[in-house]
Amino acid sequence: MNQNRLLDPDDDLENGTAEQADLYEHFRIEVDKGQTPTRIDKFLTDKIRNVSRNRIQGAADAGNILVNGKAVKSSYKVKPLDTISIVLAYPPRETDIKPENIPIEIVYEDEALLVVNKPAGMVVHPAHGNFTGTLVNALLYHLRDVPLFKSGEVRPGLVHRIDRNTSGLLVIAKTEMAMNRLARQFFERSTDRLYIALVWGDMETDSGTITGHIGRSIRDRKKMQVFSDGEQGKHAVTHWKVIERFGFVTLIECKLETGRTHQIRAHMEYIRHPLFSDEVYGGDKILKGNLTTKYKQFVENCFELCPRHALHAKTLGFTHPLTNKKMHFDSQLPYDMSALIEKWRAYGKGV
Repeated sequence: MNQNRLLDPDDDLENGTAEQADLYEHFRIEVDKGQTPTRIDKFLTDKIRNVSRNRIQGAADAGNILVNGKAVKSSYKVKPLDTISIVLAYPPRETDIKPENIPIEIVYEDEALLVVNKPAGMVVHPAHGNFTGTLVNALLYHLRDVPLFKSGEVRPGLVHRIDRNTSGLLVIAKTEMAMNRLARQFFERSTDRLYIALVWGDMETDSGTITGHIGRSIRDRKKMQVFSDGEQGKHAVTHWKVIERFGFVTLIECKLETGRTHQIRAHMEYIRHPLFSDEVYGGDKILKGNLTTKYKQFVENCFELCPRHALHAKTLGFTHPLTNKKMHFDSQLPYDMSALIEKWRAYGKGV
């Protein structure tokens, strides 16, 4: 058996955070020519470590198991030289996580999913150093009567996430079926995700595309690095477009083609336009402008107004996992970013 495993979900940085890393596993298996006919749920349970037969069957029910490019049921008999592709929603970790009555902004909710607008400063899921106060703690309380959320596990319903200090929209599944079908959409890149960011510098053109493999930094394990030669990291593509120019900083929108850890932050640093106030990627220093005391004080005031990287997950689009209806959600910029933009807009008019 030739098996390739592509794992996107668990490349956490400090505080268990990662910007829009997608929570799924993808396996591609080429069956040996001597394989005897075997039910595919049994075959995959034997071949993939730490995966239950029920979980395999759930993936099949959601249409997430393909054999030679076609979806199959659990009862399909594996044949020699079959090519199997399976997308699994990432399994929760068995850790005792407590429900907490933490207010969350719910944009939409039905029997299959909910969409939340996460504030900056909230960790999405518990990890080392952050087992309380997370979005999952809040969800465990809000959805305490939903079977998927009764186990006390770490990641119920999560198929993607955004960084601790990134604000914006997230979709959470309430059933195993919804979780599997949403995971497949993120894997197939059929979701629509648009971010708003304020970056240092005046962008040279009105739009562009950044392509570069992203992996953990060789020098600093708290950040990610872009590898232009493609020999390290994972393929990543970010499309950006200018919304408004303020002279020393630029307001842009970013459309993600892939979902890598810190993708926008790493890509913008790579093209020498780091996010404003991004302490990990160098945006928390005065990188453009003059050296006057007045300007320095202005920028310091901006840092105080928005003491986190200026990035917001503004829109989210996907196909509803049960109804197949196209869903699209938009969100307002949080106060810190909108006030920051207004401050730069006013300053720009006076330059």
